[in-house]
Amino acid sequence: MRAHVVLVEPEIPQNTGNVARLCAGVGAWLHLVRPLGYRLEDRYVRRAGLDYWPAVRLSVHESVAAVLPLLPEERVSLFTTRAGPLYTDGALEPGSVLVFGRESTGLPEEVLEAFSGREVRIPTTGDVRSLNLGNCVSVGLYEVVRRAGWRGESPLVGPAGG
Repeated sequence: MRAHVVLVEPEIPQNTGNVARLCAGVGAWLHLVRPLGYRLEDRYVRRAGLDYWPAVRLSVHESVAAVLPLLPEERVSLFTTRAGPLYTDGALEPGSVLVFGRESTGLPEEVLEAFSGREVRIPTTGDVRSLNLGNCVSVGLYEVVRRAGWRGESPLVGPAGG
């Protein structure tokens, strides 16, 4: 089984570190799409990921245009506050590609247009514009885990390329 998390142009280093630790914990791939709002060597990124960075399956992509052709459309779920269907109504399952946008502005139009109809949302009361990026990734990724029936016996992903 594979699970992929794509952070498009993340801005806050602590969020990326938190997501990296989460991905290491379940064996999911983490894809970062530049530009990043920090350097990967930033102490806050490293601190939030603690000593789990060696276990992170990490790919860094130079741009949205570089990563779009790599994403299998039928597996993509775009997490956005603008979507109608809930993430629990979507196709989150082993093999899913969970895509999240910038903390300040969300996903770029380029991504929304490329995968139109693949949007999902996490429900809120409307008293907040959005939830924390790390929390959103946790909600989405653990829905994949739940649907897979995974209990931590082995990583959610196979070896690279498998």
